[in-house]
Amino acid sequence: MAERLPVAVLGANGRMGSEAVKAVEAAPDMELVAALGRGDALEAIVDAGARYVVDLTVPDATERNVRFAVEHGLHVVVGTTGWTGERLEGLRALLDEHPGVGVLIAPNFALGSVLATAFAAKASRYFESVEIVELHHPEKVDAPSGTAVRTAQLIAANRAEAGLGASPDATEKQLDGARGADVDGVRVHAVRLRGLVAHQEVLLGGPGEQLTIRHDSFDRASFMPGVILGLRAVGEHPGLTVGLDGYLDLGL
Repeated sequence: MAERLPVAVLGANGRMGSEAVKAVEAAPDMELVAALGRGDALEAIVDAGARYVVDLTVPDATERNVRFAVEHGLHVVVGTTGWTGERLEGLRALLDEHPGVGVLIAPNFALGSVLATAFAAKASRYFESVEIVELHHPEKVDAPSGTAVRTAQLIAANRAEAGLGASPDATEKQLDGARGADVDGVRVHAVRLRGLVAHQEVLLGGPGEQLTIRHDSFDRASFMPGVILGLRAVGEHPGLTVGLDGYLDLGL
């Protein structure tokens, strides 16, 4: 029997973290060796013999957690937001000092969401207009969501490659925020509503038609197949990968 992957989960007491604990425990090729909550010493993951780490904490803690893991030669799968361009560049520099270590930072682990983003990015070059609406529970601390930002960035890149300009918009007067956030020229609107979990729709419009690409996560269990996939693949992808699509054959 092949050796099981020794995994530590950071943020194990949170909504996503508790699901990750159950998913790792249920995976036949993995062993949960540590489950850390707020205030637990990071040295515990090394003492437990972990070689793989899942970070599902908070933006203020994630950079320190990931750097600690990389410095100790551990592969990391990250689902925490807050990774600015500056932070990513710093992490890339650190990974250059630790060849062989893999880090995956994924805005979304739901496979359906990753596919929906890929489809929307590909489709966006064929439509004059595109906007994004993301909808989440009211406890979410960031807006727009990391998934929406990632989707907008991929859409913008695909449209630029196709030589398309910005979506038409004749708005001259608006209340602050009425047209949503501008992410690389793509408008993103955030909804926070009780009863929601994680939902996103991309609206694409052309003369006489509209295409809507929507994904819905009704339970956080929907993210776990992507977390498990990431853990199984991260060791085979040294360096930094942003987006689960980097481990899939989606042509992005």
